[in-house]
Amino acid sequence: MKQCRCWGGAYPILVTLVTVAAVCLAPCIWAQSVTSDLPEAKQTSLGLYVTAREAYQKWLADPENVKVLDVRTTEEYIFVGHAPMAWNVPLASQTYQWDAEKQHYAMKRNPGFVNQVKEFAKPSETILVTCRSGGRSAMAVNLLAKAGFTDVYNITDGMEGDVVEEPGSVFRGQRLKNGWKNSGNPWTYKPDPEFMRFISNKIKEQPK
Repeated sequence: MKQCRCWGGAYPILVTLVTVAAVCLAPCIWAQSVTSDLPEAKQTSLGLYVTAREAYQKWLADPENVKVLDVRTTEEYIFVGHAPMAWNVPLASQTYQWDAEKQHYAMKRNPGFVNQVKEFAKPSETILVTCRSGGRSAMAVNLLAKAGFTDVYNITDGMEGDVVEEPGSVFRGQRLKNGWKNSGNPWTYKPDPEFMRFISNKIKEQPK
């Protein structure tokens, strides 16, 4: 009777090649899966994504070389709360002009955003970008990528998280699904001026 030979004994080279291919392709397949599951508004040109929980662990592993960037408005940063290690550079400021189509007040883009980030971060450094729920942070990542930053991640669930949509839930419509504040990560209301940058609002002189 002939003995049955296992793969490892009969085809050692083939087994090695399959193993190597699986290891190499796994990150690519995972990245494609993450991208396909993300709303288009949260996707970025760099294709680097983390959840709020993953972002905190990534910062903990290397706090000297990993920076957390919060691109929400100054008001959100102070009154809604923020990660204690997060730098605040608003991508845009809140205006008092009502947008009837979008049904909320319009925002005005910060023209000095990239230059303000460059004041404390180098293009080669790892930056984890957050906003309320992943939309503005995606736009910020794309702006930084165009400026030469190469290792910038979008925190896809942001500070407040995604909206609860389960029918019958008393929390339906509220941002309590995930996000930095709902993931057990540390956060605070106390601002540190050293970590904040502001949009210049120069008051024009009134004509005499």
